[in-house]
Parts: sequence; C-alpha cells; structure tokens
Amino acid sequence: MNFRNVSLELSLKPFWDPSPAGMEAVARHLFGQWSALLKGAEQVSVMMWTSDGSEILDYRGSLDDTFEWAKWVGVANPHYPPIDPNHPEADSFHRKPRLYRPDPPAYTYGMLKQLVAILKRIGRQVTGLPVRVGTTFDPGPEFSVSTFKYQRHPEICMGNTMGKGSMVCCYAELHADQEVYAGYPNGIPEGTPFGEFLGRQTRHFAADLDFDFLWLSNGFGFGLETWGLRGAVFDGKEFSADRCEEVRRKSMVFWESFRRECPLLPLETRGTNLSTGMDLASDAVPLREIYDSVPDLRPPPNSPWAALNGDFGLELVGWMSHVAEMPGDRFPFRFYSHDPWFLNSPWLDRYQREAHDIFLPLTVGRLDQTGTVRIPTDLNFLSADDSHGELPDQVPNEVTPHILWMRDHAPDQPGPIVWVYPFDEYHAWTFGTPSRIEEVFFGDWFMRGAVNQGLPLNTVVSTGNLASVMATAPERLAESILLSPVPDAGTAWEKALLAHWERGGRVLLYGPLDHASPELAAYLGCTMAEPLEGEFQLTVNGGADILEQAAYGSVLSHTPLFSAGGLREATANQPLAVATRDGVQRVVAATGERVAWVRGTVACDPNRTSGHLLMPLDPAQFYPAEMLVRVALHSLGFELAIEKMRPRLTTPMVCVSRHDNGFIFAGYSADTTAAIQLRLPQGAPVLDNTETRIVDGRSRHTPPKSWVAECRVFVEQADPGPVGCRTRHSGHPSVRERLEVNGLADATVRFYPKAGTAEKVVMSLNMGVPCLGAPRVTWTEKRDAWGHYLEATAVSGLLMISW
Repeated sequence: MNFRNVSLELSLKPFWDPSPAGMEAVARHLFGQWSALLKGAEQVSVMMWTSDGSEILDYRGSLDDTFEWAKWVGVANPHYPPIDPNHPEADSFHRKPRLYRPDPPAYTYGMLKQLVAILKRIGRQVTGLPVRVGTTFDPGPEFSVSTFKYQRHPEICMGNTMGKGSMVCCYAELHADQEVYAGYPNGIPEGTPFGEFLGRQTRHFAADLDFDFLWLSNGFGFGLETWGLRGAVFDGKEFSADRCEEVRRKSMVFWESFRRECPLLPLETRGTNLSTGMDLASDAVPLREIYDSVPDLRPPPNSPWAALNGDFGLELVGWMSHVAEMPGDRFPFRFYSHDPWFLNSPWLDRYQREAHDIFLPLTVGRLDQTGTVRIPTDLNFLSADDSHGELPDQVPNEVTPHILWMRDHAPDQPGPIVWVYPFDEYHAWTFGTPSRIEEVFFGDWFMRGAVNQGLPLNTVVSTGNLASVMATAPERLAESILLSPVPDAGTAWEKALLAHWERGGRVLLYGPLDHASPELAAYLGCTMAEPLEGEFQLTVNGGADILEQAAYGSVLSHTPLFSAGGLREATANQPLAVATRDGVQRVVAATGERVAWVRGTVACDPNRTSGHLLMPLDPAQFYPAEMLVRVALHSLGFELAIEKMRPRLTTPMVCVSRHDNGFIFAGYSADTTAAIQLRLPQGAPVLDNTETRIVDGRSRHTPPKSWVAECRVFVEQADPGPVGCRTRHSGHPSVRERLEVNGLADATVRFYPKAGTAEKVVMSLNMGVPCLGAPRVTWTEKRDAWGHYLEATAVSGLLMISW
C-alpha cells in the first residue's frame, strides 16, 4: 500500500550556499537519496524547520527583511538559572548554544521564497510527484533566537518545561506593541489572543512565500505543559477538576481564533509526548472537540521521545490513544532519523542502527466502524539533515528497506489483542459532573506501564467503533482478546463487550469495579469493601516470569492519586493476585471463563512528580503491578513469559500483528541476555527462519536487540526440540513457496496459509526439495476461534509445507 504522503523534514543548515545553484544541488541530493522510498508514494512534502516560527511572528510583509534562523546547535534561548561557569553543566548545549558553522549566511524572506520554489520545481523533476512545502511553529526556546517570544512578548510564555517562562501557551493573550507586522501594520492591540495573531500572521506569511501547510510543533495547541505529567489541572499532588471547563474553553479559543484568521491552510500537528487520557487529566485538553471542530487538521504522529528515554510503552499507547478516534481518514507515522539541533542522529547513535522504532510502531493499526484495519497513511522523517547540515546517504539507504518490508507486511486484520479505548468516555469523565478525572489519569498511565512490562498491544478500537463492529461485523473480532477498561453498567460499551464474550470471544478488563454492572461483579465473585491504600504483600498465582538471580519484589505499593482511588475489591471466585495487609485482603486480579480482570496499580513513585513522566518504582523491592495484565493474559490462553537475570533489567517488548492470515512478531530487547517464551491458543509459534526450544508448551526465543519475523506455523509437542522453521526454494514448477519445519516429535502442527492458497498446500514428510515421491501428510482445514488454518497431527521429523 502506497504512502499518500512522505514528508522530509529539513532545516536551512544544508543551504549554507544560498545561491540558486547551491539550493538546487541540495534539493537534488535530498530527493534523490530517498528515491527508493518515494517510488511508493503519491506525494512528497518538505517540512522546513526554518527557525522556530518566530519568522512568522516577526514577518512585516517585506521580502527584503532578514530573519533569525535555526543556525544553532543547542538551545538558542537558554532559560535555566545561572550556574558557576566552572560547573561542567555550564558548557552544555542546553546552556551554551554554538553556531553550526563559523560563517552561516544571512537569509531574507525573499531568499526563503526562492528556496520554496526551487524545492517544488526540483522535487517534481526528480520524483515525478506533486511536491508541497510546509512551515513550522514551535512554542519553545530551542531552535532559533526569538526576540518576539522572550523580549517583546514574554507574557505568552506561560509554560516552564525548559525553564521558567520558556514555552508559549496557545491560549495566552498578547500585550500591546507598536511594531509593524504583516497582519497588524499598526501594532498589536492589547489582549489580542495569540491564536488570532498567529493565524493572521501565518495567512500572510504562507501566501507571500508559497507555503502549503503549517506544522504545530512540540505539543503546541494541546495544553499548557505539553511535555510533562503536570499541567493546568494537575500539579503532581492533586487534581483541580473544577478548572477543567475553564481550561477547555481557553484551549478552544486558540483553535477558533486561529481558524478564523487562517481558515484554509492545512494544519499538521506534533501533539504532546503523552496520551489522550494523560493530556485530559493534566491539562484538560479537549481533543475530541478539537478533532470535531477544526477543519483540515491531521492527528498527531507517534512521539519521537522514545528514542531519547526508551519509553516505547508511552510512544505506542500515546499514539493509539490519539488515533482511536480521529478527523478524516489520514494519520502519520514519524521516524526520528536525524536531529538538526542537538548533535545526535538517532538512527546512527540512539538506535545504533537498530530498527525497533520502525518495527514496533508499524505493527499498529486502528479499527474503523466497520472493523477494517486502518494503518498510517503518511510518513514523516525528522529529519533529512543532521546538526551539521549534512545529508548522509547512509541513513536513507539503511532505513528504507525496513520501512518497505513493514509496509509490505502491514496489518490487515485485528491483532490478537485489541485495546478498546474509551475516547468519548474519557472526555465525558473529565468535563462531566461529578468528575472522574482520576480514572482518566490512571487508565493510560497504567497501560503505558503494561506495555513496558511486555504486554503485546498494537491494535486499537474506540468504544464507539467497537459497538458498530459488534452490531454489523462481529466475526472480524472473533480471534482477538478485547482489552478494555471496566465499562459502566448498561452502556453500549458494556453491551458490545458482552456480545463478544457471548459469541465465544475473550475479554480482559482493567480498572476499579465501582461503576461496573452487578452482573459483572457477581460473575467474577467480587464484593466491595472500604478502600485501602499504601503497601501490601502480594501473592500472584501463575503467569510468572523466570528470574535467574532474584525475584521481583513482593510488595504492592498502591497510590490512590495515580490509581483511581483505593483498593475495594475484597473477594473473587478465581483470584490471580491478592494483596494482603494485617490479615485484610484485596483481590487485584481474577479470572473466569474467557474473561479476566485486573484492578490496576500504577507502580510509580509518588514522590517523584516534578519531571516529565511518572517514574517506576524499583522492581526489586516493589512488584511491577502493570505486569499483572500479562499474568491475566496467560489465563486466557496467550502466554508471554520473560527470562532475565534480575528484576531491574528491562523487559523485552513484543508486538504481534496480522498480515495475509499470518502473524508478524516484532520486538525490542534493551537487554539481549533476556529470552522470551511464547504460546498462543493455537500453540507455540515457530517464527520463520529461526530455531526454538519448546519449554512447558511455549517456544523459547533469544532475540537480538531489534527483530521482526513472520510466523505461519504453530506447534504443540511434549519434546523440547529444538524445532526450526526456514524458507526453502521452490525447485519445482508447481510450487511457488515452501516452509521447512524440522525437529518435530509427535507434534500437532497448525499452518496459517496465505489467502487463496489453502487448496494448493502440500505437506510432505522427511524429504528435502523438490520432495518428489515424499510421503504426504494429511491435513484438515479448520475455521474456528483460532482463525483459518490447516492442522496436521502426529508429525515427526521434517515437515515440508509447499504451495
């Protein structure tokens, strides 16, 4: 499937020779080095990181004016308090920016207009594609010197993410000034909404210089503190639910006033580093209303911050929460290839040329109202140039094959686990009365932790779309476990989950049972008692990881501020995990027939809320409570156990998607001494072109740092193997493809054929290619809760599967 658009993000640094010939040479290099990827695109865009958006704010309407541009390495407007000049930190890029070269050219608006025209002309010549060029606005101090933000109008800098008064807030108001601006030739009137000013200036700037779209960077438009867990309605210690409506109105004033002044220019957004629920609970960001009311708006891509902090759970959860519901039918994937500001090129150094931040996100799919899987339509590269203004061919040469392979194997049906996301409900719980903002905060932080603790989650559906699918095409979810917060009693959401369960499907619920139906509580055997908080001894039954030198801590630390109140569930029919203190118990996980439930604790430190993110507790002392989702998953037939030496070692991440009736396993092992044991209901997966041992019915894998593999073979056998699967050549005109499975011992083999090939499949025993005269193995075609597969039993030795 083609990308509808590929955006190459680019600073002015490569254009150190601003002559027309110099600009053309850079443009040809840029488009040429990405040619293999652009062959599969419908359009190419260049997104210009010209400055930090101050070139828009300062624009007077004269193409002869010069402007400050992003010629720096480091934070161009440092905002941290002064320190001793002899302190090592005094020389850091965050306090002391440097020019990227000793002789950066001066740029005028006219030169920038000329560059835009050259990019469009050369891009069309080289690629044959339509070419757009976009401009950017960033709210922070990083990229270019800004007298507008930090000298003339510091009143708009209400956020403190990079120091006090460092970040522009979208709903700020401007004080009056007498400067000349393209949209305000007589100066800015007192109290002008910043959204109005930015919109009017952007309209003039884009029209005069021929820009085609605007990118709003680093969370701009989505709250006050767009990089962190605290914000306008959460200070790290308590929620201010009574302010949510006030903050919502302020946020919408920005979008409404911007669109009044700039009604037609397409808008693309970076969004925050967080999720829909996190942004609602910290900053009262009305994402649903923004999506519904702002014309020609694209939803945010995945955050690039996972490359910086390794928090891939937050990246995946945040992205899926932003696209569970969205405006239109397009959403982007963004890959952090270079950084043009801070002397790092993530592909080469932060990722060490490992492709996990391609493999994991490109297993993500969202389900629309028909149950059809929708995948990213657009692709962005931050950025094509590095901090030196160079365009190394190595990066596109190495990155492109990974993206093309993942695109060729993109999800086309729901994954084994589908996250049911309460997009509408989270907005209602935040802005409604009585407020349930604590539950909104808990839900996404808990899921971030669960994914970081190995939960294989990469398909999302909103509650509204789930109800539509269950009413019109419930069979599309028959093979999937629905993972959902506990639904409110009597809602369409609850009815959809119940319909899935009644059809033989499996459901895994998380969260408190306070608003659950009596029938659900009775089914689980849960009775409610007074809420408890603090530290408990935890007993977990089943689903344990295998730790070599020490066990996880046995203490459950439950902070009600993070975890939607205290623990109230006192009993269960089949408890999986129980927290006990002074002889009093609370059930924190339970299971039943094709249903499981986890109460949920965000196992993070309540005394460390001043940074960007919640910080996990030490797993050697405190049990990583988010891992209980994986324990509950075991009770539903999906087993994923981790072998590692010590609790503090990072748990490998795994995603599982579906393509052409097969399975795509992708993963990232920050610690490559760890091993993964896997079993799905259909058996132990034997990944293509790997060998595995069978351990307690699970296949054992020792993956490298980043990995992806197709899987069509599942095995059940008592013998430990090893069992292997590898691609074999055809060797015969009647055969197109072959898989060889070896090491089988009285095994049941389940093979998932590609669409339309089942009737062509031949299974042969104990003979290599071309298998002429080999004994045939009889198989049975099945279509059931495990999908469409061919099953062969009592197989020993080498099995050749040909079609």
